[in-house]
Amino acid sequence: MTNSIADLEQSDCFLITGTNTTENHPVISTFIKRAVTQRGAKLILADPRNIELAKFATVWLRHKPGTDVAWINGLMNVIVSEGLLNEKFIAERTENVEALKETVKKYTPEYVEKITGIPAEDLKKAARLYATSPASAIVYAMGITQHINGTDNVKSLANLSMITGQIGRPGTGVNPLRGQNNVQGACDMGCLPGTLPAYKKVVEAAERKPFEDAWGTALPDKPGLTIPKILDAAEHGTVKALMIMGENPMMSDPDLDHVEKALKKLDVLVVQDIFPNETTAFAHVVLPSTGWAEKDGTFSNTERRVQRVRKAVQKPGEALDDWQILSLIAGKLGANWNYTSPKDIMDEINKVTPSYAGITYDRIEKAGIQWPCPNTEHPGTPILHSAAFTRGKGLFSVCEHIPPAEETDKKFPFVLTTGRILYQYHTATMSRRSKGLVSRTPDAFIEVNPADAEKLGITQGDMVDVSSRRGSIRVSAEVSNKCDKGVVFIPFHYTEAAVNKLTNKAIDPVANIPEYKVCAVNVRKAK
Repeated sequence: MTNSIADLEQSDCFLITGTNTTENHPVISTFIKRAVTQRGAKLILADPRNIELAKFATVWLRHKPGTDVAWINGLMNVIVSEGLLNEKFIAERTENVEALKETVKKYTPEYVEKITGIPAEDLKKAARLYATSPASAIVYAMGITQHINGTDNVKSLANLSMITGQIGRPGTGVNPLRGQNNVQGACDMGCLPGTLPAYKKVVEAAERKPFEDAWGTALPDKPGLTIPKILDAAEHGTVKALMIMGENPMMSDPDLDHVEKALKKLDVLVVQDIFPNETTAFAHVVLPSTGWAEKDGTFSNTERRVQRVRKAVQKPGEALDDWQILSLIAGKLGANWNYTSPKDIMDEINKVTPSYAGITYDRIEKAGIQWPCPNTEHPGTPILHSAAFTRGKGLFSVCEHIPPAEETDKKFPFVLTTGRILYQYHTATMSRRSKGLVSRTPDAFIEVNPADAEKLGITQGDMVDVSSRRGSIRVSAEVSNKCDKGVVFIPFHYTEAAVNKLTNKAIDPVANIPEYKVCAVNVRKAK
């Protein structure tokens, strides 16, 4: 997030898209709802589903899945044509605005309506609200990124914030909500195939050198593979060994038949986790690690805040902390790692990671600090880009609408979108072990619009067969107005009806994120 979670309560207007915040980030949603109900903040919701936030929305833009660039460009078309730009911010802080203006010319509200289904007048109202509010914040999550043009979706939101100057101030910004605990920290520490800690590029010799000096070894100068490409390479036999930590690709990755074939082709699969899951079933070795309450260390949350976590209970059996397991493996491979505690690792992070240099254990003993924090006198950075962007001037990116990788046809006439629900979490390795949570959401289901259900002869609770070009599952029908006609939704938590048997493994060419949010399916009442 460019801004802080608490900072959301200072917003006068929200543009919320690609996030079912009340179910997927329920604590953060309370800040947004308070701003709306207690301070009168306006809420623009852009979502294909009738989620709870629609009740709080000033304007609800119900677009067709996979059309985000079109409606965001449409907002900017209105902003440009009605002279609602922040000319001073654009002149002082950005470049390439003329190319953006030329791009959005054709995205008139009427043209956008044909692509997205959003009424032209609603688009105009939303554009005016966002541009003219004193402080407008964009909040988004994986409904924006999990498309073949997810990178362009994010760039388009950045364009919108810059063209209106709605960034770098309290209550503004572009605020992605992270999907799992410490995803932010993992990325910060180099768990991406092309970066080192602090997002230093492996291809740059000058950026590798501080880490090579600290670790006493030469580092690769080429990026590694992303998850989709690892699995493709495994299926083709060019990746022969794989270690998976705290991840369950046999539930979380698209086109699960493809994932299974890839894992079965490996010579060695090592899985490190706290419970057996769908992926450990294919492992040659399973390494038991500790859970979050069984270890010391730090987590970095979605607002870039680095916080201490402390052991609350003793680890069971032969389980070890992740860092201990990795150190033992490194030792077997010839490394000489001498860490004795998580603090030793944090001390090294302070030395080699500039954005974390001032975030020491002593300083975060009682309260976390937001990076960047370059030294121990620095208070941390609650708001990014207040004076300048990382690259200097913000670059407007030219983004055009492209259709999803897979569109509907006579055989597969429905658009399937996927996501999470409040009472389950991700691949449910932990949450479906809770009797209380399971009692609220015991079975997999599909949300179907009443008009579609009537045509299909489906009523509430009927068992339904859902198939795509990749597989088929059986779920119970949830007939409601949550989905628009022609669109269905299935959560991905249920192994007995794993929706990722259906999803498409087509990926964004830049970020390599699969298009989980759009694929074509057929729906039939089960016989």
